[in-house]
Amino acid sequence: MTLEILDSSLASRNRCGTIKRIMDNATILSRAREVMETEIEGLRAAQAALGDDFLATVRLLTETLDRDGKIVVTGVGKNLHIAEKLSATLASTGSTSVVMNPIQAMHGDLGMIAARDVLLALSFSGESEEVIRLIPAVRRLEVPVIAMVGNPESTLARLSDVTLCVRIGREACPFGMAPTTSTTATLAVGDALAMVLIDTRQFDKASYARLHPAGAIGRALVLRVRDIMRTGERLASLRSDASIMDAVMAMTAAQSGAALMTDPEGRLVGIFTDGDLRRLLSEGRAGLHEPLAPVMTRNPKSVADDAFAVDVLRVFERYKIDDLPVVDARGLLVGVVDIQDLPKMKVM
Repeated sequence: MTLEILDSSLASRNRCGTIKRIMDNATILSRAREVMETEIEGLRAAQAALGDDFLATVRLLTETLDRDGKIVVTGVGKNLHIAEKLSATLASTGSTSVVMNPIQAMHGDLGMIAARDVLLALSFSGESEEVIRLIPAVRRLEVPVIAMVGNPESTLARLSDVTLCVRIGREACPFGMAPTTSTTATLAVGDALAMVLIDTRQFDKASYARLHPAGAIGRALVLRVRDIMRTGERLASLRSDASIMDAVMAMTAAQSGAALMTDPEGRLVGIFTDGDLRRLLSEGRAGLHEPLAPVMTRNPKSVADDAFAVDVLRVFERYKIDDLPVVDARGLLVGVVDIQDLPKMKVM
Protein backbone atom coordinates (compact mmCIF):
# COMPACT_ATOMS: atom_id res chain seq x y z
CA MET A 1 0.00 0.00 0.00
CA THR A 2 1.24 3.51 -0.80
CA LEU A 3 0.23 6.95 0.39
CA GLU A 4 -0.04 9.87 -2.01
CA ILE A 5 0.82 13.18 -0.35
CA LEU A 6 -0.51 16.16 -2.31
CA ASP A 7 0.58 19.65 -1.31
CA SER A 8 -1.45 21.96 -3.52
CA SER A 9 -0.90 24.96 -1.21
CA LEU A 10 2.85 24.65 -1.66
CA ALA A 11 2.36 24.26 -5.39
CA SER A 12 0.29 27.43 -5.63
CA ARG A 13 2.92 29.40 -3.75
CA ASN A 14 5.76 28.08 -5.88
CA ARG A 15 3.80 28.22 -9.16
CA CYS A 16 5.41 24.98 -10.28
CA GLY A 17 2.47 22.58 -10.28
CA THR A 18 1.22 20.07 -7.73
CA ILE A 19 3.95 18.25 -5.82
CA LYS A 20 3.26 14.57 -5.41
CA ARG A 21 5.36 12.17 -3.35
CA ILE A 22 4.64 8.46 -3.26
CA MET A 23 5.57 6.89 0.09
CA ASP A 24 5.02 3.26 0.94
CA ASN A 25 4.16 2.19 4.49
CA ALA A 26 7.65 0.93 5.24
CA THR A 27 9.17 4.28 4.27
CA ILE A 28 6.70 6.20 6.44
CA LEU A 29 7.43 4.03 9.48
CA SER A 30 11.15 4.14 8.83
CA ARG A 31 11.10 7.94 8.75
CA ALA A 32 9.04 8.09 11.97
CA ARG A 33 11.48 5.80 13.75
CA GLU A 34 14.39 7.87 12.46
CA VAL A 35 12.85 11.00 13.98
CA MET A 36 12.34 9.27 17.31
CA GLU A 37 15.86 7.84 17.29
CA THR A 38 17.27 11.32 16.64
CA GLU A 39 15.37 12.67 19.64
CA ILE A 40 16.43 9.72 21.80
CA GLU A 41 20.05 10.42 20.90
CA GLY A 42 19.45 14.05 21.84
CA LEU A 43 18.10 13.00 25.24
CA ARG A 44 21.15 10.82 25.82
CA ALA A 45 23.43 13.74 24.96
CA ALA A 46 21.52 16.04 27.31
CA GLN A 47 21.70 13.43 30.06
CA ALA A 48 25.44 12.91 29.63
CA ALA A 49 26.06 16.68 29.73
CA LEU A 50 24.43 17.19 33.15
CA GLY A 51 27.05 18.52 35.53
CA ASP A 52 28.03 21.54 37.60
CA ASP A 53 25.61 23.86 35.79
CA PHE A 54 22.70 21.56 36.70
CA LEU A 55 23.86 21.49 40.34
CA ALA A 56 24.12 25.29 40.41
CA THR A 57 20.60 25.54 38.99
CA VAL A 58 19.21 23.19 41.63
CA ARG A 59 20.92 25.18 44.40
CA LEU A 60 19.53 28.51 43.17
CA LEU A 61 16.01 27.13 42.70
CA THR A 62 16.08 25.52 46.15
CA GLU A 63 17.29 28.75 47.79
CA THR A 64 14.51 30.65 46.04
CA LEU A 65 11.79 28.26 47.20
CA ASP A 66 13.21 28.15 50.74
CA ARG A 67 12.74 31.92 51.03
CA ASP A 68 9.14 31.56 49.80
CA GLY A 69 9.98 32.83 46.35
CA LYS A 70 8.67 31.34 43.12
CA ILE A 71 10.16 30.08 39.90
CA VAL A 72 9.06 32.29 37.00
CA VAL A 73 9.52 30.42 33.72
CA THR A 74 9.62 32.25 30.40
CA GLY A 75 10.25 31.54 26.75
CA VAL A 76 8.94 32.47 23.32
CA GLY A 77 7.52 30.42 20.46
CA LYS A 78 7.73 26.67 21.06
CA ASN A 79 9.74 27.32 24.22
CA LEU A 80 6.80 29.19 25.70
CA HIS A 81 4.80 25.95 25.44
CA ILE A 82 7.65 24.10 27.12
CA ALA A 83 7.74 26.81 29.80
CA GLU A 84 4.02 26.28 30.46
CA LYS A 85 4.50 22.54 30.88
CA LEU A 86 7.58 22.93 33.09
CA SER A 87 5.90 25.54 35.29
CA ALA A 88 2.84 23.33 35.69
CA THR A 89 4.99 20.33 36.66
CA LEU A 90 6.93 22.40 39.18
CA ALA A 91 3.77 23.81 40.76
CA SER A 92 2.07 20.42 40.98
CA THR A 93 5.07 18.92 42.76
CA GLY A 94 5.43 21.57 45.43
CA SER A 95 7.75 24.09 43.75
CA THR A 96 5.81 27.34 43.44
CA SER A 97 5.97 28.47 39.84
CA VAL A 98 4.26 30.66 37.26
CA VAL A 99 4.83 31.14 33.54
CA MET A 100 5.41 34.61 32.10
CA ASN A 101 5.04 35.58 28.46
CA PRO A 102 8.05 37.84 27.75
CA ILE A 103 6.06 40.06 25.39
CA GLN A 104 3.26 40.61 27.89
CA ALA A 105 5.86 41.10 30.62
CA MET A 106 7.12 44.23 28.85
CA HIS A 107 3.57 45.59 28.93
CA GLY A 108 2.74 45.17 32.60
CA ASP A 109 2.99 41.48 33.46
CA LEU A 110 6.43 42.10 34.92
CA GLY A 111 4.49 42.86 38.09
CA MET A 112 4.16 39.12 38.76
CA ILE A 113 7.86 38.82 39.60
CA ALA A 114 9.51 40.03 42.82
CA ALA A 115 13.04 40.22 44.23
CA ARG A 116 12.69 36.94 46.14
CA ASP A 117 11.87 35.06 42.90
CA VAL A 118 14.08 33.58 40.19
CA LEU A 119 13.64 33.77 36.41
CA LEU A 120 14.18 30.59 34.40
CA ALA A 121 14.52 31.70 30.78
CA LEU A 122 14.26 29.12 27.98
CA SER A 123 15.83 29.73 24.59
CA PHE A 124 17.75 27.01 22.81
CA SER A 125 19.57 29.48 20.57
CA GLY A 126 20.06 31.87 23.47
CA GLU A 127 19.30 34.68 21.03
CA SER A 128 15.51 35.01 21.29
CA GLU A 129 15.03 38.76 21.04
CA GLU A 130 11.87 38.91 23.16
CA VAL A 131 13.54 37.04 26.03
CA ILE A 132 16.80 39.02 25.84
CA ARG A 133 14.89 42.33 26.01
CA LEU A 134 13.28 41.12 29.23
CA ILE A 135 16.54 40.50 31.12
CA PRO A 136 17.57 44.13 31.90
CA ALA A 137 14.11 44.83 33.32
CA VAL A 138 14.33 41.73 35.50
CA ARG A 139 17.83 42.71 36.59
CA ARG A 140 16.54 46.06 37.85
CA LEU A 141 14.26 44.11 40.19
CA GLU A 142 17.35 42.28 41.54
CA VAL A 143 15.94 38.94 40.40
CA PRO A 144 18.53 36.23 39.60
CA VAL A 145 18.33 34.74 36.11
CA ILE A 146 18.93 31.17 34.98
CA ALA A 147 19.39 30.69 31.23
CA MET A 148 18.40 27.29 29.87
CA VAL A 149 20.08 27.32 26.47
CA GLY A 150 21.81 25.15 23.91
CA ASN A 151 24.67 27.60 23.39
CA PRO A 152 26.64 28.57 26.51
CA GLU A 153 28.27 31.45 24.59
CA SER A 154 24.96 33.02 23.59
CA THR A 155 23.73 36.48 24.54
CA LEU A 156 21.18 35.11 27.00
CA ALA A 157 23.83 32.98 28.68
CA ARG A 158 26.13 35.99 29.10
CA LEU A 159 23.34 38.02 30.69
CA SER A 160 22.42 35.33 33.22
CA ASP A 161 23.67 34.38 36.67
CA VAL A 162 23.56 30.66 35.94
CA THR A 163 23.64 28.93 32.56
CA LEU A 164 22.11 25.48 32.25
CA CYS A 165 23.24 24.12 28.92
CA VAL A 166 20.96 21.62 27.14
CA ARG A 167 23.21 19.80 24.69
CA ILE A 168 21.81 17.76 21.82
CA GLY A 169 23.15 16.29 18.61
CA ARG A 170 20.79 17.72 16.02
CA GLU A 171 17.17 18.59 15.41
CA ALA A 172 14.94 15.88 13.96
CA CYS A 173 13.60 18.36 11.41
CA PRO A 174 15.14 17.59 7.98
CA PHE A 175 15.88 21.30 7.56
CA GLY A 176 17.42 21.58 11.03
CA MET A 177 15.05 24.45 11.75
CA ALA A 178 11.84 23.30 13.47
CA PRO A 179 12.40 22.86 17.24
CA THR A 180 12.10 19.10 17.77
CA THR A 181 15.01 17.44 19.57
CA SER A 182 15.81 20.70 21.36
CA THR A 183 12.32 21.12 22.83
CA THR A 184 12.16 17.44 23.80
CA ALA A 185 15.51 17.70 25.59
CA THR A 186 14.58 20.99 27.25
CA LEU A 187 11.38 19.42 28.55
CA ALA A 188 13.27 16.38 29.84
CA VAL A 189 15.90 18.47 31.64
CA GLY A 190 13.08 20.56 33.09
CA ASP A 191 11.38 17.41 34.36
CA ALA A 192 14.68 16.34 35.88
CA LEU A 193 14.86 19.65 37.75
CA ALA A 194 11.31 19.25 39.06
CA MET A 195 11.89 15.69 40.23
CA VAL A 196 15.20 16.53 41.92
CA LEU A 197 13.49 19.41 43.73
CA ILE A 198 10.96 16.92 45.11
CA ASP A 199 13.87 15.14 46.79
CA THR A 200 15.86 18.18 47.91
CA ARG A 201 12.78 19.78 49.47
CA GLN A 202 11.43 16.49 50.91
CA PHE A 203 8.09 16.90 49.18
CA ASP A 204 6.14 13.80 50.21
CA LYS A 205 3.07 11.92 49.04
CA ALA A 206 0.80 13.62 51.56
CA SER A 207 1.89 17.02 50.23
CA TYR A 208 1.26 15.84 46.67
CA ALA A 209 -2.23 14.73 47.67
CA ARG A 210 -3.04 18.17 49.07
CA LEU A 211 -2.23 19.70 45.67
CA HIS A 212 -4.35 17.16 43.75
CA PRO A 213 -7.72 17.05 45.54
CA ALA A 214 -9.77 16.27 42.44
CA GLY A 215 -9.89 13.47 39.89
CA ALA A 216 -8.59 9.93 40.08
CA ILE A 217 -5.12 11.01 41.24
CA GLY A 218 -6.50 13.10 44.04
CA ARG A 219 -8.97 10.48 45.18
CA ALA A 220 -6.37 7.72 45.23
CA LEU A 221 -3.91 9.85 47.19
CA VAL A 222 -6.31 11.44 49.66
CA LEU A 223 -8.29 8.34 50.60
CA ARG A 224 -7.17 6.46 53.68
CA VAL A 225 -7.57 2.72 54.17
CA ARG A 226 -10.31 3.37 56.73
CA ASP A 227 -12.31 5.06 53.94
CA ILE A 228 -12.39 1.96 51.72
CA MET A 229 -12.22 -1.02 54.08
CA ARG A 230 -15.11 -3.40 54.73
CA THR A 231 -16.53 -3.36 58.26
CA GLY A 232 -19.56 -4.61 60.18
CA GLU A 233 -21.67 -7.20 58.36
CA ARG A 234 -19.26 -7.12 55.40
CA LEU A 235 -16.37 -8.26 57.60
CA ALA A 236 -16.08 -12.02 58.18
CA SER A 237 -14.44 -12.11 61.61
CA LEU A 238 -14.14 -15.18 63.84
CA ARG A 239 -12.36 -16.36 66.95
CA SER A 240 -9.50 -18.74 66.22
CA ASP A 241 -11.34 -21.63 67.90
CA ALA A 242 -13.99 -21.63 65.13
CA SER A 243 -14.44 -24.47 62.65
CA ILE A 244 -13.91 -24.46 58.90
CA MET A 245 -17.70 -24.53 58.47
CA ASP A 246 -17.96 -21.41 60.66
CA ALA A 247 -15.51 -19.66 58.33
CA VAL A 248 -17.48 -20.74 55.24
CA MET A 249 -20.73 -19.45 56.75
CA ALA A 250 -19.11 -16.17 57.80
CA MET A 251 -17.63 -15.58 54.35
CA THR A 252 -20.95 -16.35 52.70
CA ALA A 253 -22.85 -13.96 54.97
CA ALA A 254 -20.31 -11.17 54.41
CA GLN A 255 -19.97 -11.92 50.67
CA SER A 256 -16.24 -11.92 51.28
CA GLY A 257 -13.40 -14.03 49.97
CA ALA A 258 -11.69 -14.26 53.34
CA ALA A 259 -12.45 -14.94 57.00
CA LEU A 260 -10.22 -13.26 59.59
CA MET A 261 -9.40 -14.82 62.95
CA THR A 262 -8.74 -12.91 66.16
CA ASP A 263 -7.64 -13.74 69.68
CA PRO A 264 -9.92 -13.01 72.68
CA GLU A 265 -8.66 -9.39 72.75
CA GLY A 266 -9.55 -8.85 69.09
CA ARG A 267 -6.02 -8.92 67.72
CA LEU A 268 -5.52 -10.38 64.26
CA VAL A 269 -3.99 -13.86 64.38
CA GLY A 270 -4.88 -15.49 61.05
CA ILE A 271 -6.71 -15.50 57.72
CA PHE A 272 -8.58 -18.21 55.82
CA THR A 273 -9.56 -17.58 52.19
CA ASP A 274 -11.87 -19.23 49.68
CA GLY A 275 -8.71 -20.33 47.88
CA ASP A 276 -7.57 -22.11 51.03
CA LEU A 277 -10.95 -23.87 51.22
CA ARG A 278 -10.78 -25.07 47.62
CA ARG A 279 -7.29 -26.47 48.14
CA LEU A 280 -8.31 -28.30 51.32
CA LEU A 281 -11.33 -29.88 49.69
CA SER A 282 -9.50 -30.87 46.51
CA GLU A 283 -6.70 -32.48 48.51
CA GLY A 284 -9.07 -34.09 51.03
CA ARG A 285 -6.97 -32.75 53.87
CA ALA A 286 -9.76 -31.58 56.24
CA GLY A 287 -13.48 -31.80 56.83
CA LEU A 288 -15.80 -28.81 57.20
CA HIS A 289 -16.36 -29.45 60.90
CA GLU A 290 -12.69 -29.61 61.82
CA PRO A 291 -10.92 -26.73 63.66
CA LEU A 292 -9.91 -23.73 61.61
CA ALA A 293 -6.72 -22.88 63.52
CA PRO A 294 -4.49 -25.64 62.03
CA VAL A 295 -5.27 -24.66 58.43
CA MET A 296 -5.46 -20.88 58.63
CA THR A 297 -2.53 -18.68 57.62
CA ARG A 298 -1.02 -17.24 60.77
CA ASN A 299 0.31 -13.69 61.08
CA PRO A 300 -1.00 -12.59 57.68
CA LYS A 301 0.00 -9.38 55.93
CA SER A 302 -2.02 -6.43 57.21
CA VAL A 303 -2.24 -2.66 56.78
CA ALA A 304 -2.85 0.18 59.22
CA ASP A 305 -6.22 1.88 59.03
CA ASP A 306 -4.59 5.33 58.66
CA ALA A 307 -2.40 4.32 55.69
CA PHE A 308 -3.09 5.82 52.28
CA ALA A 309 -5.39 3.71 50.15
CA VAL A 310 -2.96 3.86 47.24
CA ASP A 311 -0.38 2.01 49.36
CA VAL A 312 -2.71 -1.00 49.47
CA LEU A 313 -2.16 -1.49 45.75
CA ARG A 314 1.55 -2.11 46.29
CA VAL A 315 0.81 -4.74 48.92
CA PHE A 316 -1.65 -6.55 46.64
CA GLU A 317 0.81 -6.44 43.74
CA ARG A 318 3.85 -7.48 45.77
CA TYR A 319 2.33 -10.41 47.62
CA LYS A 320 -0.26 -11.51 45.00
CA ILE A 321 -3.15 -11.52 47.48
CA ASP A 322 -6.79 -10.48 47.15
CA ASP A 323 -7.76 -9.65 50.74
CA LEU A 324 -5.84 -7.48 53.19
CA PRO A 325 -6.77 -7.26 56.88
CA VAL A 326 -6.83 -3.79 58.45
CA VAL A 327 -5.66 -3.15 62.01
CA ASP A 328 -5.58 -0.08 64.23
CA ALA A 329 -2.66 1.29 66.21
CA ARG A 330 -3.22 -1.34 68.92
CA GLY A 331 -3.15 -4.21 66.44
CA LEU A 332 -6.90 -4.83 66.74
CA LEU A 333 -8.76 -6.00 63.64
CA VAL A 334 -11.01 -3.22 62.35
CA GLY A 335 -11.72 -4.20 58.74
CA VAL A 336 -10.57 -5.78 55.50
CA VAL A 337 -9.78 -4.45 52.03
CA ASP A 338 -10.98 -6.61 49.15
CA ILE A 339 -9.14 -6.02 45.88
CA GLN A 340 -12.47 -6.21 44.02
CA ASP A 341 -13.63 -3.05 45.81
CA LEU A 342 -10.76 -0.88 44.60
CA PRO A 343 -12.02 -0.17 41.04
CA LYS A 344 -15.40 0.88 42.45
CA MET A 345 -13.59 3.22 44.84
CA LYS A 346 -11.56 4.55 41.86
CA VAL A 347 -8.32 3.62 43.60
CA MET A 348 -7.03 1.54 40.66
